[in-house]
Amino acid sequence: MSDQNRLVLAYSGGLDTSVAISYLKERTGKDVVAVSLDVGQGGESLETIKQRALACGAVEAYVVDARDEFANEYCMKALKANAMYEGVYPLVSAISRPLISKHLVRAAHQFGADTISHGCTGKGNDQVRFEVSIASIDPTLKAISPIRDLSLTRDVEIAFAKEHQLPIVQTEKSPFSIDQNVWGRAIETGFLEDPWNGPTKDCYSYTDDPAFPPVEDEVVIEFKQGVPVKIDGHDVTPLQAIEEMNRRAGAQGIGRIDLIEDRLVGIKSRELYEAPGAVALITAHQELENCCLEREQHRIKRDIDKRWGELVYDAQWFSPATQSLNAFIEDTQKYVSGEIRMILHGGRAVVTGRRSDTSLYDYNLATYDSGDSFDQKSSNGFIDIYGLPSRVAAARDVRFGNGIEVPDNTVE
Repeated sequence: MSDQNRLVLAYSGGLDTSVAISYLKERTGKDVVAVSLDVGQGGESLETIKQRALACGAVEAYVVDARDEFANEYCMKALKANAMYEGVYPLVSAISRPLISKHLVRAAHQFGADTISHGCTGKGNDQVRFEVSIASIDPTLKAISPIRDLSLTRDVEIAFAKEHQLPIVQTEKSPFSIDQNVWGRAIETGFLEDPWNGPTKDCYSYTDDPAFPPVEDEVVIEFKQGVPVKIDGHDVTPLQAIEEMNRRAGAQGIGRIDLIEDRLVGIKSRELYEAPGAVALITAHQELENCCLEREQHRIKRDIDKRWGELVYDAQWFSPATQSLNAFIEDTQKYVSGEIRMILHGGRAVVTGRRSDTSLYDYNLATYDSGDSFDQKSSNGFIDIYGLPSRVAAARDVRFGNGIEVPDNTVE
């Protein structure tokens, strides 16, 4: 049974959402339940964030360490799909929003709220991701945004915090808008809104300058059915694999992305991303698929991967279409097991070795040396049959005077 006098707020612990607790209470008359998730973003502890929420007026605080859940159920799906929106962006924010939404709905049910609030603006993708995800899980819940719907701008926030003597220490505002989790980091706004302006060193946190790398780092990643299970021979969970590759690939400046991006809401936006672990793991996973997927299955999967990335970017994580694609992608991974060796150096992750018991690569078929088991005489009949439609069409073109002209290079 929902309570019309309670709402759930996605709470980060910063100025915006701290002010929003009392602001929402004052503007809507509802008591606020603060919800905070650790998805590997770093910073303050969940306990510190919980106590701040309560001190700012929340009636309840729901906090959860969701790092393993995020890595296992969200990042690994993105890895299996080689998810790169517009070919380069590994969906850092897009895959975290459905998880956060799930816990917002869970908290609403637990504490009897009928409304969920988030801190998104009206120009971004995340407002859509939150609200579509929430509606997909529980369509009876309402969703609002204090920034978008209640005119909660930064100057209003600061004045409101002072007037109500909220226990918030206001620090110097970053020139950027940052969203980060264990899968990567997104940086936007400020001087980056002029696409001619190059990134400065202070934009980056997850990666070191690739122009001045340390010595090259060789790494061997072992996968089992599309999931990394060992790095250099030691067992890892998905979260540990991402964290280790963030550290090692990040030290080499791998995973820096500067993109003019097509947002869901119809505008183009300049975005910077850092995703060292995601980029390195996807590079390794794609190469293992090159070995283990049958040709037509592989061709279809590359198309499916592209659509999966677009659907998830476009707030369709819980949609029937995405669920159906998930079933196809999961089926393709049953033989994607083996080891990939990579060199990490100077901004690049380069595969140098592949080894798999389930690989479709057959040395005896591929070799040009003695021991070749491929019957080359079979190619004559193959070419004859394969080229038959082209020959028949070409004969018709010649008959009607439309044949391909070959220039006469005879020297007179």
